[in-house]
Amino acid sequence: MLRFFALPYIASGFVAMLVGYTSAAAIVFQAAAASGASPDKISSWMWSVGVGMGLCGIALSMKYKAPVIIAWSTPGAALLVTSLPGVPMGDAVGAFLFCSFLLTLCGITKWFEKIMEYVPQSIAAAMLAGVLLSFGLNAFSALQTEFSMVFLMLATYVVGKRYQPRYVIPITLVVGVIFAALNGTLNNEGIALSLTVPVWTTPSFSLPIILGVGVPLFIVTMASQNIPGIAVLRAHGYKTPASPLITWSGITGLFFAPFGGYAFNLGAITASICMSEVVDPNPAKRYYATIWAGIFVLLMGLFGATVTALFTLFPRELIMAIAGLALVSTISNSLKIALEVGEEREAAFITFAITASGLTLLTVGAPFWGLLAGLGIHYFLKLARPKNTQTVQAANSGSSSS
Repeated sequence: MLRFFALPYIASGFVAMLVGYTSAAAIVFQAAAASGASPDKISSWMWSVGVGMGLCGIALSMKYKAPVIIAWSTPGAALLVTSLPGVPMGDAVGAFLFCSFLLTLCGITKWFEKIMEYVPQSIAAAMLAGVLLSFGLNAFSALQTEFSMVFLMLATYVVGKRYQPRYVIPITLVVGVIFAALNGTLNNEGIALSLTVPVWTTPSFSLPIILGVGVPLFIVTMASQNIPGIAVLRAHGYKTPASPLITWSGITGLFFAPFGGYAFNLGAITASICMSEVVDPNPAKRYYATIWAGIFVLLMGLFGATVTALFTLFPRELIMAIAGLALVSTISNSLKIALEVGEEREAAFITFAITASGLTLLTVGAPFWGLLAGLGIHYFLKLARPKNTQTVQAANSGSSSS
C-alpha cells in the first residue's frame, strides 16, 4: 500500500492530468459555449468529463492492472465547436448518447479488437511516435520565450537521468515550479475553489443532428482517439483486451451525456506519460500512476468551476517543457520499435511522417490517415515480397548455371 504513494506515481499522474487539461480544456469550453450553454451548464460539462474520465480510468486500471487512462475526445470537441452552433442543447445531448451507444456496440461486438490484430507493432509504434512528436519538439521550442526556466529544467532532466532516473520527472517539475515562483511568472491570483453542481439536460433526438453530429463524433473518436489509445498499450507491451475498454468508455458516455459528457475514449498522449521506465522499472506496477491520474482528473471534475483559473497557475512554457521531457523515453522507444524490422521500415516511417504532419481530412485526424497509409503500404509490400524473392532466386540460379 505504501508503494502506491511513491512520488514517481503521483508526479506522473499529476503531469498526465495537467497535460490533458491544458492541451484540450479550452476546446471543450469552446464546444460547450458553441452549444449555447449557460455558465452553469459549461461547468457541468467540465464536471461530467472530469468525473467520468476519473472514475472509469481508475476502475479499468485497477481491474486490468494496466496503465489505462480514459480521456475526452479532443478532435471530437473541435468538431463540436463548428457543429453545435444553433443546435438545441437537448438535440446535442441526443447526439452524444447516440455516439456513446455506437462506441459501446463496437466494444461489445469485439470487431475493434479483431481489427487491431492486423496492425503490426511497428506501425502502431510509428503512429504513437508521430502523435507524440510535437510534444517532444515543444519542450525545446519553449526555450525561445522562457530560456532560463526551460534550460534549467532541461539541465535538471539530464542530471536526474544520470543520478535519479526514476525521480527525474517530479524533480524537474519541482525545479520548474520553484523557478517560476521566484521569477514571478507563477500566477496564483483569482483562484477560488468551489464544488460544481451538475446540470441535467433532457435529451431529444433529431435525425439530422444525429447524422450531422453524432455519427461524425463517433468516427472521429474511434479513428483519432481509440486507435492511438490501443496502440500506446500495445507499443509498451500491454496485452489488455481492447473490447472491454471501448465498451466501458461507451457506457460512461451513456451515463454522463445528459450532464455534458459528449464522448469518452482511451487516452494516448496522457497514458504514455505513465508508461515510461522512469515511472517504474517494472511495467506491471505502472498502473499506479494512471490511478493517480484518475484521482487528479476526478478532483478537477468536482471542482470544474475553477478549472479556468487553475490553467493560469503555471506558465505555458513550463507545461510544454515538462510534457515533452516526460515523453522523451516513450518517443525514443516508439521510434526504435517502428524502425527495428527492416521489411516494415518504409511503411512505419510513412505512418510516422503522416501522423506527425498533423493533417486533417474529412474531419478525421492524422493518426487515422497515417495508420491507414502505413497498413496499406505494409500489406502491399508483404504481398509483393514473395514475387520479388522468387525473381531474385531465379536470377541467382541462372547466374550459377552459366
